[in-house]
Amino acid sequence: METPISKSHSSQLSKSQQLVRNERRRMFSASDDSAMMKQIQSTHTPDGREVDVKPILQIIDNVLRHVTPNIDHVLNGGQGHMDTFDDRTSPAAIDGMLEALAYIVHKISCEISCKCSGGGDAHATTMVLLNTLSSYSWDAKVVLTLAAFAVNFGEFWLVVQLCTTNSLAKSVALLKQLPDVLEHSQTLKTHFDALKKLIKAMMDVTKIIVEFTELPSQYISSDVPPMSIAMAHIPTAAYWTIRSVVACAAQIASLVGLRHEFIPSTSEAWELSSLAHKVSSIHEHLQNLLRLCYQHIDEKKQTEAYEGLVHSFQTPQLDNLKILIKIFSLGKEDPHSLLDPKKNKVHMDVLKRKHVLLLISDLDISQEEFQVLELLYDERVISELNYEIVWLPIVDRSTWNDSYQQKFSSLQLNMPWYTVNHPSVIEPAVIKYTKEVWRFVKKPILVTLDPQGKVTCPNALNMLWIWGNIAFPFSTEKEESLWKAEAWRIELLVDGLEPNLPTWMKEQKVICLYGGEKIEWIESFTSATKMVAQTLVIGLEMVYVGKNNAKERVRKISGLINEKQLSHTLQDANVWFFWNRLESMLFSKTQHGKTNESDVIKQEVMTLLGYDGSEQGWAVFFLGSTEMVRANGDKILSSMQNSEKWEDLARKLGLIPALRKHLEGITDDHHCTRLILPGISGGIAERVVCAECGRPMEMYFMYRCCVD
Repeated sequence: METPISKSHSSQLSKSQQLVRNERRRMFSASDDSAMMKQIQSTHTPDGREVDVKPILQIIDNVLRHVTPNIDHVLNGGQGHMDTFDDRTSPAAIDGMLEALAYIVHKISCEISCKCSGGGDAHATTMVLLNTLSSYSWDAKVVLTLAAFAVNFGEFWLVVQLCTTNSLAKSVALLKQLPDVLEHSQTLKTHFDALKKLIKAMMDVTKIIVEFTELPSQYISSDVPPMSIAMAHIPTAAYWTIRSVVACAAQIASLVGLRHEFIPSTSEAWELSSLAHKVSSIHEHLQNLLRLCYQHIDEKKQTEAYEGLVHSFQTPQLDNLKILIKIFSLGKEDPHSLLDPKKNKVHMDVLKRKHVLLLISDLDISQEEFQVLELLYDERVISELNYEIVWLPIVDRSTWNDSYQQKFSSLQLNMPWYTVNHPSVIEPAVIKYTKEVWRFVKKPILVTLDPQGKVTCPNALNMLWIWGNIAFPFSTEKEESLWKAEAWRIELLVDGLEPNLPTWMKEQKVICLYGGEKIEWIESFTSATKMVAQTLVIGLEMVYVGKNNAKERVRKISGLINEKQLSHTLQDANVWFFWNRLESMLFSKTQHGKTNESDVIKQEVMTLLGYDGSEQGWAVFFLGSTEMVRANGDKILSSMQNSEKWEDLARKLGLIPALRKHLEGITDDHHCTRLILPGISGGIAERVVCAECGRPMEMYFMYRCCVD
């Protein structure tokens, strides 16, 4: 015979299980269609009141962070309670706000308890709660509902947790007829695991809804994608979060009155898991939209920062400090983002009212560039020049790893000038400026700023390689004046790379510079040329200048030349500098609008670079500073081997005029001249003529990976 008590237990069980069964049927039937959206939106009539939900959400998080680990603790056989978390909230700071919201939280708490205990329809209960909260914003609706749930769940768990050790809690548990959680730990575990997952999903969605409301409106508008898309999804996200609260509350309510007749239902756990899956999917979708929003905000911020940088460079400054701070710590405005040559953090003031040279490069700056620049930097002290170099490394943050960090640290450690503390201080807007305005691609550039922060040259490396510190203050005007005073002469071509050059010139010797990478041609050419000099009884010195971008091959050839005493050779570092200076002359001339038809220096530079790009060797002969003749490998070798054709003329006019006249008489119908230049943005004119025949050359793109 059933007792009245057992009847009430069965009735309670029936109601609670009916609630989750209704939820199961309605979860997917009440889908997020337009009719449902209209129903949800009809409950939303905000009156403009603002609720600071972050502190409340922090308290809710604190409650649930205490509860969820204790569930595992008790289910796994633990006694008493665990209290391992620190309270991160400051109740005194938000007492006033909570006092104003206490009534609405209590009202929702009562609604949830009443509706869930009575086995009501989950959708209907959710709509009641949305109507109760109609005056609040969507984030406030969700947070206040979660606050009410946290109160109920916290109170429930305090009783369950303390009933074995606290007489008051034990009495309350008896009155509520709560089951012994420890006794039913195995059967309850599935239910509480599902409950924990759903609570986590609810909190995740709530936090992300709140995060959307905190996005800076000056960078993203609610009526522009992706924000507008997120705003359209938030009512649905709020609905399913509140509905999840109802489902959790129903699960907890189903335990009341089941102290002796606890009958587990797998459908309840399944219901919570299904709901957790749905809410997690909503969270994932919102998370993707939030990521797009942050991307949009970042782009807007970078655009604003870039425009600010452009404006700063266009605005006259009293000194260079403001410009430098923007370049080296745009995001943080931190004036201590530099390291001095001794690697100590320094204030940007150390560069105030100085000429500053910004060395812009990636992490692949060559050892040769480094060594030459270091030499010139050290010379500035002797010359008492008021300039400093600051390294501005441009890196791809998305691929940054330990290997790049090690490479950066090694470069930074060896640099005798100022460097940034870390490449991460260089903001994307600054990187964009270096590429779009200063045209940095990969090859290092040296941007000069005068003491007022004005850019005086977008790349001073060219003039620094050509003239060294004589080009100070490295302005475009200084470069122009240096070119006006310059002529195509052997001193310009060789500079100080061959220490014996002044002596040879004083002795009025013919000086031959030659290049190429075929040792057979080199042996034939040097032997034939020496024979001509011997026949004509003239002083001759020959210097092998190698080939561009062929470091190891040139080193081997130089070794053979020295071993066989064929001629002099430039040192390895000087070979690089010789070709780098030629390229710098070409780029410098091009920047100043010079064409190779009208400018002799540019024409001769392009001729030598064209020779180097071809398969064969080449040679140029000088007597004195400016008397010169040059030719490609086949022509010059043939001329030397058949010198009897012009020897008599050479005795009358001299070697160089006679050789020039002989070369002019050689017709060359078949030739292939290639001019290979490093890829830099905006540096080369589209029309380039052939050094051999004067016809326009065709332009090709070449991608090269050369490993010696």
